[in-house]
Amino acid sequence: MSYRPAGCPINNTLETFGDRWSLIILRDSMFGGRPRSFRSYLTESIEGIASNILTDRLKRLTANGLLTRSPDPSHKQRVVYSLTEKAIELVPLMAVMGSWGLRHTRPAADLATGAQVLEDGGPQLWEEFMDELRHIHLGAPQPAVSAFARMEAAYAAAAE
Repeated sequence: MSYRPAGCPINNTLETFGDRWSLIILRDSMFGGRPRSFRSYLTESIEGIASNILTDRLKRLTANGLLTRSPDPSHKQRVVYSLTEKAIELVPLMAVMGSWGLRHTRPAADLATGAQVLEDGGPQLWEEFMDELRHIHLGAPQPAVSAFARMEAAYAAAAE
């Protein structure tokens, strides 16, 4: 029997980025403040992804047009992964997932700060964050307002 996608938009969306690890990679790409190398995903993610799973998910995310892979200008044997416009447009979904997590789970106070800032800022801040991601990952002009600065300030205050 051959596989036939259901055609449901929610199912199609889930099949595009797949699973927990793919969402974590996208989260780290969005909130990490820079394009990421394989090593940075491997060593900086608090969840501790295995290298074979990371390799598979990076290939899947790249094949599905959510990440691009390019040479790292600072190191000739390394590549970096950047978000595409398609991935940047997932910011509202990530913000809503973070808001749900604030209400229905017990997140660590310091790790909840970014989600809280995005929830408080609403769609206007989401757009500002997306513009900043376009600057970081796609080379768009730098926006006048920094959503990252707001999230970093909230994190610093929570960490004190």
